[in-house]
Amino acid sequence: MFRSYILLFLLLGLVMTTGSALGAEKAFVGGQILTISGNQIDKGTLIVRDGKILAVGPANSVAIPENAERIDVTGKVLMPGLVDTHSHIAQVEGADSTAPIQPDVRVLDAINVRDSRIQKAQAGGITTANVMPGSGHLLSGQTLYLKLRDGKLTDDLLILLDDGSIAGGIKMANGTNSQRQAPFPGTRAKSAALVREQYIKAEEYRKKLEAAEDDPEKMPARDLRMEALVEVLTGKRVVHHHTHRFDDILTVLRLQKEFGFKTVLHHVSEAWKVADEIAESGAASSLTVVDSPGGKLEAKETSFRNGKALEDAGALVGFNTDDSITDSRLFLRAAALAVRAGMSREKALYGMTLAGARMLELEQRIGSLEVGKDADFIVLSGDPLSVYTKILETWVEGKKVFDRSDPRDRLYAVGGYGASHDQPNSFDAVLAGEVH
Repeated sequence: MFRSYILLFLLLGLVMTTGSALGAEKAFVGGQILTISGNQIDKGTLIVRDGKILAVGPANSVAIPENAERIDVTGKVLMPGLVDTHSHIAQVEGADSTAPIQPDVRVLDAINVRDSRIQKAQAGGITTANVMPGSGHLLSGQTLYLKLRDGKLTDDLLILLDDGSIAGGIKMANGTNSQRQAPFPGTRAKSAALVREQYIKAEEYRKKLEAAEDDPEKMPARDLRMEALVEVLTGKRVVHHHTHRFDDILTVLRLQKEFGFKTVLHHVSEAWKVADEIAESGAASSLTVVDSPGGKLEAKETSFRNGKALEDAGALVGFNTDDSITDSRLFLRAAALAVRAGMSREKALYGMTLAGARMLELEQRIGSLEVGKDADFIVLSGDPLSVYTKILETWVEGKKVFDRSDPRDRLYAVGGYGASHDQPNSFDAVLAGEVH
């Protein structure tokens, strides 16, 4: 009987301790805080609890709960986790060579969440990524918006919307990437014609659904391809569109106007030529800032001035890694190069965070340090646009997923033997204490 009481006492203590840990506050004190949505706070306090931001503000205006864990970040900089609007991490796969337009393909079914590039993205301060298939098709599949939590299953990284559906867009492309032998298009004009044809079919499918009024006897046969395109036409799914040359950009805007879908223009190498037209259309632009020569012919007139041109025109502009075209660990460099070419510091940092959140339609949850938003943030050693600055820690929903002081995390940040292992082999895992 005595042993039973002891066991019960220990179990109750464990439950109470666990419960306290889950609800415990963490207070990050003394650091410079870049909220993105508001003014810079030079000596601020950020309090998180249960994965959300509980409070943020100057030290003298934020009351720290008595039992909160205090984390001193004096001399460091805190800012929101970075949002990568175009990534190919997690060994993602999409459509195949059977057709140029495959809206039924879901990259959900081809994600390896144990890919080492996820840890490298965490090391680069990325907390949310739009993981997409490639651009070798006019439409290569449905994308996934992932939170870069530490997880072993795909479900561990998914973002669920209020209606329970999985957050994601759809990937499209034009220009030379999708041009090849039939059934793929051989010209730009044929590319647009094929896309237009599918949107018209989707409009007809939507009309049949509406006419059926949920009557099973009247419903058309289920068509997964058309279902996905109807989600595009109704605005539930954003089109993330690979496009480089100014004429290809205008073709996307022409189709957008014709069919009314929402789009984010990706790469837009020649955005500086048509910045006013992009701004007038209301489309957002996600820039891939490549800092070395080479690449494809249609991107030969890309410019670091794209960010400034789009900012001056009043367009929503952000950045992406297109990993592995550029390295996720060096994502902040994109904003720094844009600033060097004339973009404002304020809009460049906005482009790394809140602009990306808006492009993924997740701005109510991520992209800035505001009360009630997800506690996704990074701790830096100095100014985010300095080449000398290091990302010290990355936090997703109040949990630390990268710590540069941890030798294993540092390996992902700086490279070396083992930094590209997707999963440790059994012997390495035993040595690391991951398998017993």
